[in-house]
Amino acid sequence: MDMHTVVVGTSGTTADDVVAVARHGARVELSTAAVDALAASRLIVDALAAKPEPVYGVSTGFGALASRHISTELRAQLQRNIVRSHAAGMGPRVEREVVRALMFLRLKTVASGHTGVRPEVAQTMADVLNAGITPVVHEYGSLGCSGDLAPLSHCALTLMGEGEAEGPDGTVRPAGELLAAHGITPVELREKEGLALLNGTDGMLGMLVMALADLRNLYTSADITAALTLEALLGTDKVLAPELHAIRPHPGQGVSADNMLRVLAGSGLTGHHQDDAPRVQDAYSVRCAPQVNGAGRDTLDYAAVVAGRELASSVDNPVVLPDGRVESNGNFHGAPVAYVLDFLAIVAADLGSISERRTDRLLDKHRSHGLPPFLADDAGVDSGLMIAQYTQAALVSEMKRLAVPASADSIPSSAMQEDHVSMGWSAARKLRTAVDNLTRIVAVELYAATRAVEIRAAEGLTPAPASQAAVAALREAGAEGPGPDRFLAPDLAAADTFVREGRLVAAVEPVTGPLA
Repeated sequence: MDMHTVVVGTSGTTADDVVAVARHGARVELSTAAVDALAASRLIVDALAAKPEPVYGVSTGFGALASRHISTELRAQLQRNIVRSHAAGMGPRVEREVVRALMFLRLKTVASGHTGVRPEVAQTMADVLNAGITPVVHEYGSLGCSGDLAPLSHCALTLMGEGEAEGPDGTVRPAGELLAAHGITPVELREKEGLALLNGTDGMLGMLVMALADLRNLYTSADITAALTLEALLGTDKVLAPELHAIRPHPGQGVSADNMLRVLAGSGLTGHHQDDAPRVQDAYSVRCAPQVNGAGRDTLDYAAVVAGRELASSVDNPVVLPDGRVESNGNFHGAPVAYVLDFLAIVAADLGSISERRTDRLLDKHRSHGLPPFLADDAGVDSGLMIAQYTQAALVSEMKRLAVPASADSIPSSAMQEDHVSMGWSAARKLRTAVDNLTRIVAVELYAATRAVEIRAAEGLTPAPASQAAVAALREAGAEGPGPDRFLAPDLAAADTFVREGRLVAAVEPVTGPLA
């Protein structure tokens, strides 16, 4: 567990905070302001609970059953029941980092003072995170509306000491046993608290925040691999000139072109060796890399704006307002988050597609400008990287299927009370798969491009210093260079890890300076 501590206040939670808690085990503390806000909003809920008039979520049923007024003696049971009944997920377990993000973001909203939850419930949420206890959450159960209901319910069930959870040692045990082992007392939910723990976009938002972090690394990595491929194909870097991108001022395009130009600085391969087969211009997959990569970067920026707005939100229904009113609302609808999750799956698929096209060009002797077929050592005896491209193509094909938007679908639920839903959780789940696939696709291009650059170097040409740094670091990471055929999967796995962990970017930046 990382000893870094994230302090949760009534506002101000950042994307970096989410990643620190979800992925790096940062500890969580409630600020004094948050505890005070929790206590103040709870006084409002308690006052409403004492009145004879029904208030949704406080003294009524839920969803299509909201018309029933619940008597005082049944309200604790009502809150327990909503958690138990809504913890109805099915399918594979969701990843630990997703569950931690889910729990942390629900705590963030609870701490805002707009939910009416008692301070001791919020403290228990923090204690569970700090103990490294991870509720068992399943793949299916959220429609992205009225909150990520089933996933959040499984988390709330753990707070009650029920259901199953994974301990810090990775062993799944009854949640009650894990709480007891860490000295955590299960919560006894009171009016509104069960509902408040379930009613948020926290799962889809957590996955969006982590996808953005991963895609930032991948887009920089893709700029580097595109530059390496341009270099290996003896292409021209003239298309990367700043003045060309200034007259089409999409911000991301200029950033990607600058990244590529810096990687190629000092290259002895670019644009100087076309005497035998002159080219007026390079193929689109090479020449238009900044335009495609850049458009994706601009999409990431927009998605980050949406994520920032959602991080600043207090999503619950009903909510406690500063003037003391408790009002029903529709802020739990996941449409804003769902749309950008789908948008990111689209641009990720296109980035994977253009990367695969460059890889295929490196392997085709008719289009690679003198490179051996499939970058093989002895073509015919050796197959080289032929099937690495097959694998990459299979990944690209799946990426295209994953780009079909989930948010365009809706299926009614709760006896038609919840008759239009966002499917944002589904959009987030498929984006996680897309990001994993994109990492592998970029890794295959990197593996092919570094092999091609080494082949050019063996012919007496001098690659750019940044290219040499990338090749050396990848080889040190266990992905071997040119030579006779060998068991290829371990090399591709090493390249995948190299890209996934940000080591490609780290390898070239000492030469290029920081890349965007």
